[in-house]
Amino acid sequence: MKKWTLRIVFGLLAALVIGYILARTPDTDAVEMRAKYGGPPSQFVHVESSDQIFHVRDEGPRDAPAIVLLHGSNSDLHTWDEWAEGLKDSYRVVRFDQVGHGLTGPDPNDDYSRATFTEDIRALTHRLGLEQFVLGGNSMGGKHALAFAAAYPERVLGLVLVDSGGPPDLREEKDDGGNLGFTIARTPIINSLAESITPRSLIRTSLEQTVSNKAIVSDAMVDRYWELLRYPGNRRATMKRFSTDYDPLAEGEISGIEVPTLIMWGDEDRLIPLAAGEWLDERMPDSELIVYRGIGHLPQKEAPEETLQDLREWLVKVTSTT
Repeated sequence: MKKWTLRIVFGLLAALVIGYILARTPDTDAVEMRAKYGGPPSQFVHVESSDQIFHVRDEGPRDAPAIVLLHGSNSDLHTWDEWAEGLKDSYRVVRFDQVGHGLTGPDPNDDYSRATFTEDIRALTHRLGLEQFVLGGNSMGGKHALAFAAAYPERVLGLVLVDSGGPPDLREEKDDGGNLGFTIARTPIINSLAESITPRSLIRTSLEQTVSNKAIVSDAMVDRYWELLRYPGNRRATMKRFSTDYDPLAEGEISGIEVPTLIMWGDEDRLIPLAAGEWLDERMPDSELIVYRGIGHLPQKEAPEETLQDLREWLVKVTSTT
């Protein structure tokens, strides 16, 4: 009986090892990813204070008013492609992959605190010669935009918050809105396996659960999210970020931000509900809330023409007074 038991145990272990090997999705090749997603007009900017090289796109007239755009969690600077194309005739449009994302890769100190992201914005914009600018962000990027505005109000001309993080968690059910990818990232043990096993189908499912306009979830979009998540170090960085509790800004910090603020929100966002946008609008002294019907977590991708028109009208008002 003992021999048979050992054979069964070893057989199961062998099956698990073989299954792991077959299911494993290795990191992508950094050089190949730079060639695919980092071609012109991309540049790679070294910031000495953090010893980090950032993937940056800096387009438009250098003497025009500047807008800096921050992507959301597990995304990258390409989430702003449509906005950048529609703004660069009149504005200097800067966007970059934040640490742990895209072609920037992991933070050298493995630090994904709010303070790190805020300092990165300060250091990189200074390195690019931007002393004052409009700052925009989607989801996680919105939270970082709020944190920067609270810390450096003299450098921010205005804020654009697109389905933004930063407020308290106002979801009625404390889950991830049915988003499989975010749920896995927050689940112990399973999230460790996700550092090595990340099926492409998981990325497609997560994206389709994030948006309401599912037509935008193309094969190319799925490939980009899947390949850049597997850029060396990004999966580990993702699990490190999700292993910490949600850290909202204090209500006093947010209500103390006095710059003009445009709040843009999809009314069908299941990750960060419209109630969070309304909460921001009620507390920020100089804000305007625009709600997009039938749109989910990524209005800049799901309704690019409508959101871009609203943004341009608001930017004219904000930048004409500077």
